[in-house]
Amino acid sequence: MPSHILVIDDDPVQRRLLAGMVEQLGHVAHHAENGRVGLSLLEELGDQVDVILLDLMMPEMSGHAFLEEVAQRGIDTPVIVQTGQGGIETVVHAIQAGAFDFVMKPVSPERLTIALHQAMKVERRHAPWAGERADAGEDIGFASIVSASPAMIRALDLARRAAECDIPVLIEGETGVGKKRLARAIHQESQRAERPFIVVDCAALTPVHAEAILFGRERGLGPAGAPRLSGKFRDAEGGTLLLSDIAALPMTVQAKLLRAVQFGEIEPVNANHPIKVDVRLMVASGRDLIAEVREGRFREDLYYRLSVFPIALSALSRRREDVPALVRRLVQRLGAEYGHGSGQGIDAGALALLTAYDWPGNIRELEATLYRALLLAEGRELTVRHFPEITARTGPIGLRSMAADGMSARLAAATPEVEAETPGKVAVLGAPEAEPRTARSDGLIATLDSTGDVRKLAEIEEDIIRFALKFYRGQMSQVARKLGIGRSTLYRKLKDYGIDPDNPLSSAA
Repeated sequence: MPSHILVIDDDPVQRRLLAGMVEQLGHVAHHAENGRVGLSLLEELGDQVDVILLDLMMPEMSGHAFLEEVAQRGIDTPVIVQTGQGGIETVVHAIQAGAFDFVMKPVSPERLTIALHQAMKVERRHAPWAGERADAGEDIGFASIVSASPAMIRALDLARRAAECDIPVLIEGETGVGKKRLARAIHQESQRAERPFIVVDCAALTPVHAEAILFGRERGLGPAGAPRLSGKFRDAEGGTLLLSDIAALPMTVQAKLLRAVQFGEIEPVNANHPIKVDVRLMVASGRDLIAEVREGRFREDLYYRLSVFPIALSALSRRREDVPALVRRLVQRLGAEYGHGSGQGIDAGALALLTAYDWPGNIRELEATLYRALLLAEGRELTVRHFPEITARTGPIGLRSMAADGMSARLAAATPEVEAETPGKVAVLGAPEAEPRTARSDGLIATLDSTGDVRKLAEIEEDIIRFALKFYRGQMSQVARKLGIGRSTLYRKLKDYGIDPDNPLSSAA
């Protein structure tokens, strides 16, 4: 049975293009040139409309006004907003107002397909989260991976192609972006799905034992002898072996790994002859392997053998389109795993807050944050008050909980306003509790001293660094990134200003 999609856009060309994409997917498209006409159609069609595709910038009634009106009328049809201008603040406003998802213009057919699919799976009006339950179980294939952003769509397309063959795959990306999950999905969708999937964390291997753990040991040394080890390659026989953090392998082990890749054979410790193995090899790295090759820490010949089919996973901060869907899926899964049942949800304010955050720890940090929030939750819905750490770190976006009466939190998505006429002061945007040493009462850093002269640049820099240390709770990586300097530069400046790097909060603003 086809779904009914309401397309609201004031641009007739864009409206026809979107309607054409919707119809090519087998759905029924309804047209509206602005928000008022869209509301009239929504009243006329009633529950027949499954998803609303809404432009934000329109005359007569904008997309934001439409979202407010829909919320007031109690209509909970999933709304996908599309915008061609504005940054994360625009997205935050839309999600705060109740949007289910967002797409950036010009939207590709692939991105629209995924957004519509995710919105239609929710079916919030009839059975909350019913569509997600199948994915919250044991599914570990590609369908279980959230793919809303263009970067993730490209990565999944490459991964599907990789699943069709047996060549080595190199998955690169920051810690916590989901490299292991993608590798498992490739294995699950390959012809080796029924065989073992073995993961080895190379960073956890000591140089002494790495060779025996990977390739095995035939017999021990000394009178008593050491126990025989089969090795991870033989444990993965017929299946897939994933070497995580491959750059951590010692150079001597890299040489033996090269032989395994080239000839499909391994040489266990103390063995007289090499052993043939049938293993599909995948490797993952959070480091830039090309840089490791240049520095002489990784074999160049091994790199070119392993990087035949590279797949890069972007950091979560560069694919914010994935955050709303990830949050919903994780809340559903974690809620079911930890006793909250299948009805656990998250309100619009909290979803906007999580979308605005940078997530330096990527999906792993997001999952840990949601887990903590679920432990704190007493009701059936997560709100802003369940994420105090994120509220304190959102910085210039200025997201703050406005709900003192226990109702759903609302967010102020605009940055704090500072009067331009304020003489001799520089604005530092941030939460009221995170104020610098100078002019604590007004959240500003003075640029003039008590005599009316301009303060030294080093003094102002010291104030900003101390402020950042307090604002980001001493998280040095985040402080350096937000200040736009390297960690080594930050540590040098801490030393110059007499700030203890091991206990930066003790001398912060």
